[in-house]
Amino acid sequence: MTLPTSTRQWVLSRHPTGLPILDGPEATFSLQTVDLPPVGDGQLLVRTRYLSNDPAQRGWIGYVKAERMYMPPVKIGAHMSGVGIAEVVESKAAGYEKGKLVMGLAIGWREYAVVDAKDLSLIPEVEGIKPTQYLGALGFTGMTAWYGLKEIAEAKPEHVLVVSGAAGATGSMVVQIAKKLIGCKKVIGIAGGDSKCAWVKSIGADECLNYKSPTFRKDLKAATPGYVDVYFDNVGGEILDMMLPRMQQGGVVAVCGAIAAYNSTEGLHLKNWFEVISMRLQLKGFILPDFLAAGKAKETVMELATAAKQGKLAIGDENETVVDTKFEDVPKTWLKLFEGGNTGKLVTKL
Repeated sequence: MTLPTSTRQWVLSRHPTGLPILDGPEATFSLQTVDLPPVGDGQLLVRTRYLSNDPAQRGWIGYVKAERMYMPPVKIGAHMSGVGIAEVVESKAAGYEKGKLVMGLAIGWREYAVVDAKDLSLIPEVEGIKPTQYLGALGFTGMTAWYGLKEIAEAKPEHVLVVSGAAGATGSMVVQIAKKLIGCKKVIGIAGGDSKCAWVKSIGADECLNYKSPTFRKDLKAATPGYVDVYFDNVGGEILDMMLPRMQQGGVVAVCGAIAAYNSTEGLHLKNWFEVISMRLQLKGFILPDFLAAGKAKETVMELATAAKQGKLAIGDENETVVDTKFEDVPKTWLKLFEGGNTGKLVTKL
């Protein structure tokens, strides 16, 4: 096999205002071909097989000011960052044989890349578990759900818990971990559409509310008559505003995401903010890198994988949306995140 000497990659052309633009002179990304450097000691040449699509990537390209970000933003002219799974094509690093699958943020939106082996991790080969699950349920989204529930919200069996974005990658794992592993007495999901709500209930939610329904506000009140102990917020915006008056005194809001505002030019507007004061609520923002830095990732993934093998967690085709994608369409598949078209983890398959 002749090794590639160049690669195509998607680079950031300009910081978007509002929804990223795919075509024309104002396009957010551009497709370029660049030369590959030689593979040095401790490095790998890898070919990208799958890409993780994450709402957080919107923040990496300009939603938040650089000095307020938890990681360096993508610079103009640099390849787009993204967690990926790649196949080792050439290796000069011990333990990373040709043909093995590796995963990491160092891959990004590139067909091929030369990367330091220390910046990647080997995909565990476990019977019955697809590699793509390590981008979702057994990867960053599963760990985010675990961390947000266990350490940030401190969810307990006696709690009533609500999670928005319940049909998404993180939200669907929150539903399962809260109900099946922690044993919360009532778990209520919020999702967009009756079919999504039916799926959320099938994986463990006691109830699921369709936020697109004209009766959603009334349905939310009816579903939380005794108020809510924990709200796991993936969306921000109007749903967060509706949830504040439904919180128990001293309740906790685990603030994981704000996808409702990521492409907005107006930001968040909360009418019910005084509820935070009057009910002495705790709003706790968190990011997964803090959890990873504490060295708990491997232990958590093993616990989730064990629970899946025991049938306590539904981890399979139903909790991921894998989209076959030409490399030319990588940004288009990523934008599906903001259309609400996926159930579970949205994965790009190249």
